Amino acid sequence: MVEMDRKKKLLDLFSDISGKTKIVEPQKQIHGTLRDRNAIEREITLIMREIIEEGYFKTKLEPRELARMVVGFYNDKNDTEIARSLGDEKLSKTVARARVRLKLFRELDFKMPFDRERLEELLDSEMTMKDIADELDVSPSSLREYRHVIEAEKDEMFDIYLERIRDVMEDRDLSEKMTRAQIADGLSEAIDRTEAELIDIS
Repeated sequence: MVEMDRKKKLLDLFSDISGKTKIVEPQKQIHGTLRDRNAIEREITLIMREIIEEGYFKTKLEPRELARMVVGFYNDKNDTEIARSLGDEKLSKTVARARVRLKLFRELDFKMPFDRERLEELLDSEMTMKDIADELDVSPSSLREYRHVIEAEKDEMFDIYLERIRDVMEDRDLSEKMTRAQIADGLSEAIDRTEAELIDIS
């Protein structure tokens, strides 16, 4: 009978702990109390719409898809994974071009099989892209991708918009840290309370 009472008290205790708002609610708001994921995407979507309407950026991706691409990039997803999340893996090249245009660079973007300064010199010359590709022994399509990286890196036309995007994502990171801290505090408090109750039971 005593053993049954102990089990009941333990079950009641853990039921009480699992129902604490500090433990459960942050899991529903993955990005914390400042901004949830949908709010993040909405804010970035609005910024993307501004960029496109101003004529700075042309892509077949919709503003909402661009926002998802940004979030995916910050979540360390590669271009194929991002394209898949948009519903079509074949969009990976479109995603890559849009990502580079928005200065969301990966280390791989700058790994060129030739000297970058040499490429820049050739691009500034009067040589055609085909001649430059032959000179550097790369395909014209690869050369265009490298040129896009260099041009995007130097282009400051809509940096103010990109700064706003970074601010939104930094707020997201702050929210996540705050949420993790709340969860940690809640778990720590729950563990302390559990230990105290177990001492009383024993």
